[in-house]
This record gives sequence, structure tokens and C-alpha cells, in this order.
Amino acid sequence: MTDDTVTVRPEILDYYNRGAEQGRLRREHNRLEFWRTQDVLRRLLGPAPLRVLDVGGGAGVHAEWLAADGHEVHLLDPVPLHVEQASALPGVRAALGDARALEAADGSYDAVLLLGPLYHLTERADRLRALAEARRACRPGGAVVAATINRYAGLHDQLRVGRYFEPGPRAATDACAATGLLGGTGDNPLFTTAWFHHPADVLDEFAAAGLPDARQYGLEGAAWLMGDVNTWLDDPERRGTVLTALRTTESEPSLLGISGHLLTAATAPS
Repeated sequence: MTDDTVTVRPEILDYYNRGAEQGRLRREHNRLEFWRTQDVLRRLLGPAPLRVLDVGGGAGVHAEWLAADGHEVHLLDPVPLHVEQASALPGVRAALGDARALEAADGSYDAVLLLGPLYHLTERADRLRALAEARRACRPGGAVVAATINRYAGLHDQLRVGRYFEPGPRAATDACAATGLLGGTGDNPLFTTAWFHHPADVLDEFAAAGLPDARQYGLEGAAWLMGDVNTWLDDPERRGTVLTALRTTESEPSLLGISGHLLTAATAPS
């Protein structure tokens, strides 16, 4: 794919050009998302070596440990800064790419990960294209795994940090909770343009893209909303206890939506 075919909304590009994504998952409560993603993916993927396509892999925070585990990792991202950062990681090949039009042969990867693209594809048709492309590039029997942001994650987060009591953040948060769309305008301090899913809607999109019988995993459970979570994560013993506890409820349907993020996984069909 040539550089001029990769299109990113200007406000999304501006947001990621700040460079914060490289270290986001290594800080404070975000570490819970990182460690839980790692935990779930290791169980889903199984032993190395696998050929893994990390679509929209950002600066390579997950590609780095996947390569260290022994997998052959190819990362694609539409943000040039992310490609530059990921290219510097040992064992990671990185290039510009669009989740909706992968330059990958049919069935050429053992696993295809979309751990970011569905956040920023606000049109259902684009999300279905990305999922269908992931299915196409994955070998039969391989894993297609996508991350999504839950519909009420913004509401929960703004209550957690106390900003929901400010009129501006509350209005943007309420609009997102009502429609799923977070607008990335200059006066919106929450995030950039993004789509927030209901868990059941992710399953519908997987099925519509030819990926039926998907399984879902809530990453943070309710733990990310608890006041002591950063202290727990600082302590290796307590961190292990928290991660084990979250496995207990990770696929409980009644609790899926309380997590900030959700992983949905399906087996690529023949």
C-alpha cells in the first residue's frame, strides 16, 4: 500500500502525533489494560512461533512483547510516527497501512489483531471492511481478535476522575453515551474522534463480516474504577491477584460492559 492511500482524519492524526501513545499503557491504571490484553492474547494465540499481523498496532506496545515471545510480527499503522517508533523495536516489521485494505495475501497470517482500528472507524461499513480484511488475511483456524471501547467507558472514566461535574466534559460524555460517537473537536478534552460500542453490537459486526461464534473478554472489569487500583498494580503480588480475579468475570455477559475495553475473538473460517 502506498503512503498516499492511507487516509486518517486530521484530528486523529493530530492526537497521535503528540506521541503519548508510546507510553500510555505503561502508566497508572492503563497498565491494567496492557497486562490484561497480554494475558488474554497469550491464551488465545497459544505457543510461538506464529505469523501475527498487528493492524493499527500504534507505536508497537503489544508488538514488542509478541516478538519477544517468539512470534513473527508485522505491524501496520496509518500514523507515520507510530510506524517510525515501532520500526525501532527488536523483531518487529512495521509499515504504513489501512485496516480496510490490507496488502496481505489470503490466509497468510496465523493471527490478525485489530487492537485499535475499530476505535476510530466511526462508520459501520468501514468496521465491517476492516473485520472482513482481517478474516481474509488470517488462515483458516487462525485467530482474529479486535479491541473495542465500551459504550459507557467515557462516562465511567469521567466520573472516576471527577471531570463529569464540569459542564463541558459532561456534555461530550453524555452525547457519546447516547450515540456511540465521540466527536474529536478542539474543545473536546476527552479523546479524539472515536466509536464506543455496546458489546452485543461487536458480535453483530463480527458475524456480518463472516466471523460468527465470537467470544468476548472484558479487560479491566470493575477494577479500573476502584480507587486503590494503582497501588495494587505497583505491588507484583497484588497485581497477580487482581489479574487472576479478573479472569473469573472476564466473559460474564452481565459484566462485559463495565470494562473500559473489550476483546472479541473469532476463529477464521475455512
